Amino acid sequence: MASNSNEIPVSMLTPAAPATARPQLVLEPTRGWRSLQLQRLWHYRELLYFLVWRDVKVRYKQTLLGVIWIVLQPVVSMIIFTIIFGLLLRVPSNGAPYPIFAFAALLPWQYFANSLTRSATSLVDNSQLLTKIYFPRLILPIAGVLSGLADLGVAFLVLIGLMFIYGIPPTAGIVLLPILVLLAMLTALGFGLWLSALNVRYRDIKHIIPFIVQIWMYATPVIYSSTIIPERFRFLLALNPMTAVVEGFRWTLLGNVLVNVQPPGLLSVFASLITLVVLMSGIVFFRTTERTFADIV
Repeated sequence: MASNSNEIPVSMLTPAAPATARPQLVLEPTRGWRSLQLQRLWHYRELLYFLVWRDVKVRYKQTLLGVIWIVLQPVVSMIIFTIIFGLLLRVPSNGAPYPIFAFAALLPWQYFANSLTRSATSLVDNSQLLTKIYFPRLILPIAGVLSGLADLGVAFLVLIGLMFIYGIPPTAGIVLLPILVLLAMLTALGFGLWLSALNVRYRDIKHIIPFIVQIWMYATPVIYSSTIIPERFRFLLALNPMTAVVEGFRWTLLGNVLVNVQPPGLLSVFASLITLVVLMSGIVFFRTTERTFADIV
């Protein structure tokens, strides 16, 4: 029997099976200490490596002198400080030649100052990256701090060469240098986290940072020794974590020629505690305000 052409196929009468829903990733802000989620930094370590390498390359790409800037900046500062403070003002250098005395302090200070600046402006400078993909935002300030280690390593070789020219052998305390570098790194990161989060909301923070760095340098015994500070006021230097770093650098490298300089002791312990407080509070503040970065930046 021929089928009627007006009949509707049975397959069209039965409802179609619902399509399988695609999995979705929902990002929601969390609270408490678990919200720090620091373990995610390890999962994104390749991105961190890429950002560090990018910062190093971009900093000296299409420049006239290239990587010579790494050496030129501390050397020129050393020459200026030597002429003004060493020759004209006769600032005491605790028995060490003033050029070496200044250069040994300029190395950790310039690393700290540059790392603090890069870390504080890292979020705004990478605003396009922030608004397009998800990744732990902590990676950006950390990359700003780590990228300066290459400059520090090259400049350190120049210091070793100057010490050889002046005939100053390093002390056995040179093994403590990695700890001092770590202290400078964590100090820059701690303050950088605070400033980077504030810089997203208040853009004039970027203009305040150079003044902060400049004032901070004069509050740190870079161009002078802490021994010229009266004893009753010397405790104020302990409130500055970079004092322990700078004085520690001098002692570990120039301890054989320095006079009236004590090895890092309670000053380093107190500086480490201050750095730890600033770092932990900076991480908490950064993670608390992180949920608004993409909307504001």
